[in-house]
This record gives sequence, structure tokens and C-alpha cells, in this order.
Amino acid sequence: MIQLKSAEQIEGIRKSSRILVETFQFIKELIKAGIKAIEIDREAEEFIRSKKAMPSFKGFRGFPGSVCISIDEEIVHGIPDSRELKKGQIVGIDIGVKYDGFFSDAAYTFMISDVNPQIEKLVRTTRESLYKGIEAAHYGNRLTDISNAIQSHAEANDFHVVRDLVGHGVGLDVWELPQVPNYGTAGKGPKLQPGIVLAIEPMLNIGTHAIETQEDGWTVVTKDRKPSAHFEHTIAITNDEAEILTEGI
Repeated sequence: MIQLKSAEQIEGIRKSSRILVETFQFIKELIKAGIKAIEIDREAEEFIRSKKAMPSFKGFRGFPGSVCISIDEEIVHGIPDSRELKKGQIVGIDIGVKYDGFFSDAAYTFMISDVNPQIEKLVRTTRESLYKGIEAAHYGNRLTDISNAIQSHAEANDFHVVRDLVGHGVGLDVWELPQVPNYGTAGKGPKLQPGIVLAIEPMLNIGTHAIETQEDGWTVVTKDRKPSAHFEHTIAITNDEAEILTEGI
């Protein structure tokens, strides 16, 4: 069941989202060639805790890190480790924050200098696809209007949408209903109405949409090992356009 949030609850999610935005603004200065993934994880956790909040992914279903760090062909759920970032790579950072009982979720794919033009286009198109989905996330539309908007923009640019992973509801827990696919026919699913809070998160691949999970049980990679990009915002459906609660990343 989709749980509609009250104005007071959305305000709580908004405060959580503000800390999440500040966390991304902080780690942006750290993400460059030579830094280790585990160092980004540690710095992000310390920053979040300094705001009297918690990294909501840490320990969630046994996840060992505070943030998900996914490099190149890794789509999502990469475990922070001792690998150093290198020029030409892309790295997806996915962070969740819990503050005063309210949850927010966002992701951003960073380019580590000298990225080739095709990968740069992949990153740009994935971010554009997110905003296409958000544009469709307004009162009166249906859930798959979001999905179709994302898929249409991705495929118009010759990229493939990951089909086995979805966005989701968020706010009172890390993960809530409804699932938000990144592909599908428009006009299906529940009607969007004020009080629905969603984490919309397109994942686009250069190659096939097929994926597989690594032996660590978490890291999801493209089956053909070609690069993937990921962007995500937490949004609230209103009587007008959706409010992007994590705007500013």
C-alpha cells in the first residue's frame, strides 16, 4: 500500500533531504583521481553524523558501508573498498540519510576527468532522463508516465534502461511502495496524488540492459561489463509540479 505523507511528514523528509544535499556538496570536493572509495565512505559518514543524522544504508539488510560507491560497469550497490579512483572513470555515489525518523535518498554519477565522449553522453543522458521522469511526476498522471518518460529519453539517445532495478517510495523507511520502474507503457499504475514521496532513479547502460550480481551479494554490474550511470532524487508529489526535495546536488 502506498502511504501518503502529511505536510508535517514531508517537512521532516525535507529536513533529511537538506542534510543529504549538504553531504553531496561536501564529498564533491573529495571525488578525484587518487582517493579511495573507503575514504569517501568514511568522510560521508562522519559528515552525516556531524549533522545529528545517520547514514541509512549502513547495516540495511546487512550492507556494510555508509554509502554505495559503484565504478564504471558497476550499476548500483557497490561496497566501498580500498580501490583508488582513476582518470577516465565514472563513479556513482548513492546516499541515504535518516534524520529524526525521516528518510531521504539520492544518487549522482561523477566523472573523473578525461572521460571519453560516449561515456560523457551516457552520464548526461541519465541525468536528463531523471528530470524527464520528474516532469511526468505530477498530480493526475499515473506511475508509469514517469517510467515511460525515462525510457523514451534514454532510448532516443541510444542507451538501454536497466529493467531489473527500480525506484521506490521513501520517507518513513529506506524503501517503501510503490516500485517505480524506469521503463514501460505510459498511463498504467496508480494515480499520482499529493502526499506521495518517491525516489526516482534511472540507471542507463551503454550496452545491453542485462545485469548480474557479484559474489559479494551486493554489487550489481552490467552483464557485458560496459559502463552504467545512475542518478536519483527524492521528490514529493504536490498539487502542482513535483517538489525535488534533494535539489542542489
